[in-house]
Amino acid sequence: MKDHYSVLGVSPDATPKEVRRAYRREVKAAHPDLHNGAVQSVERIKELVAAWETLGNPHRRAEYDRLRGYCRREERQEFNYPDFLRQRRDDPRSQARLIFYDLLHDNPEEALQIYSVFLATGDFDLARYLDREDFMDCAFLLAEEYESREEYLRAFELFAAIVRFEQHKPYFRHFMADVFDHLRHVLCFRLPSMEDPDTVLSCLYQAVDWDFSRKDRAFLYRIAAEMCLKKADRRGALRNVQRGLSLDPRLAGVRKIQQELGLSHAL
Repeated sequence: MKDHYSVLGVSPDATPKEVRRAYRREVKAAHPDLHNGAVQSVERIKELVAAWETLGNPHRRAEYDRLRGYCRREERQEFNYPDFLRQRRDDPRSQARLIFYDLLHDNPEEALQIYSVFLATGDFDLARYLDREDFMDCAFLLAEEYESREEYLRAFELFAAIVRFEQHKPYFRHFMADVFDHLRHVLCFRLPSMEDPDTVLSCLYQAVDWDFSRKDRAFLYRIAAEMCLKKADRRGALRNVQRGLSLDPRLAGVRKIQQELGLSHAL
């Protein structure tokens, strides 16, 4: 029987988030695009997918563990890493590592509490205290937690940091599609109703320069036009409508904006 844990490079005690992170890491490293489509790379991807299909499904994993005779250790007598980090409350690097550890081990409440406390100091940058890849993974998990709690601006800021890091040096690669899915949801359907127009516009004007599709960028410009109208900036609204239509001549939802501008026949 194939040892799926060895394939992913994790122990049988790995948490679901650790398994997912390992799968993402290994798929990126083995992707055929990085190896000119080599047969070994394709086979490695198949092996990783098979491991993920088993270990990524709780029921299949439980049955697999039963057949393999694995028994997870509920209590460890060894060095307690998270307790060690908790004792170093005044050390930002230790607290950054604890945030990441908590997120990977399904303890998001403590992670968010620590992160919020350090953010309140005004001098805490998570990226400063984690290596680049750990920061990007940690930021993604944090952003997901904030999004699930309807703290959309915090979520946006973290997703935006991932985009900037990815632009500088690719790491997430094809998994960036997940990041953009989250950003699309936050920017188009959540932030506009939760934040003031200037804050939303600041986020939108960052996002239109990212790797969204033309259709998505057009929609972002439409939202920007709506925000401009909210603050009585008719010139800004017109400019954003024009930019949106230049990207997608069939852009939905612009007729109402055009009517409010009194330019329904001019555009």
